[in-house]
Amino acid sequence: MGAETTVIPIFPLSDVLLFPHVRRPLHLFEPRYRQMAEHVLAGDQRLGMVTVPPEHVDAMLGDPPVYPIGCAGTVVWAQRRADGRYDLILEGTHRFRIENERKSPDNRSYRVAEVALLEDSSGPGDAETMAALRTRLVELLGDLVVLSVAIPREVVSPAFLRDADDATFVNSLSNALPLSTSEKQGLLEADGIRKRFDRLEGLLSFRRAQLGIPGRPTTHLLH
Repeated sequence: MGAETTVIPIFPLSDVLLFPHVRRPLHLFEPRYRQMAEHVLAGDQRLGMVTVPPEHVDAMLGDPPVYPIGCAGTVVWAQRRADGRYDLILEGTHRFRIENERKSPDNRSYRVAEVALLEDSSGPGDAETMAALRTRLVELLGDLVVLSVAIPREVVSPAFLRDADDATFVNSLSNALPLSTSEKQGLLEADGIRKRFDRLEGLLSFRRAQLGIPGRPTTHLLH
């Protein structure tokens, strides 16, 4: 069975990504994105976030190329300011792959795409491997915090590290850690939770090595 497809507005940004199970505040001020917010809030409350590759950032005022993998989200809070700007909180639901862009209906100025929704499934034997990777990531985070690397307090709290399910754990870290936009895009493109764990471990192991901290090498293939 193929992936479910749907048509959603897409919101391209140069340095901000959305991950499933993560909430993202957005401030919409361009006229076309105010229009997008108005239509989204009057409809199914859903839109997709996509990232513009670094080499096309100068074309942001137009319709620059975007990476084909993005993340759909549902608006869970919204406020329209007196001057027409919108503040939204978007909660990620599914990664997606852009199948094709469509002409915006009714002369709407924002971009619309047909997307295939992607599931972050786990395979047989993944649970044990992810448990080991989770332990490894906690160890790496501890080392990086000691080195005063700027890591948001909420993602290194004992309650989060202990209680978050695997998907929320790895997606929240992928979102919150001080990684480059291209590194985060690579994490979003990882096909499944197990692979995202593996890729994040590689990134943090490399970051620790860059900072001169000795430690055992990553136990998985480099990406």
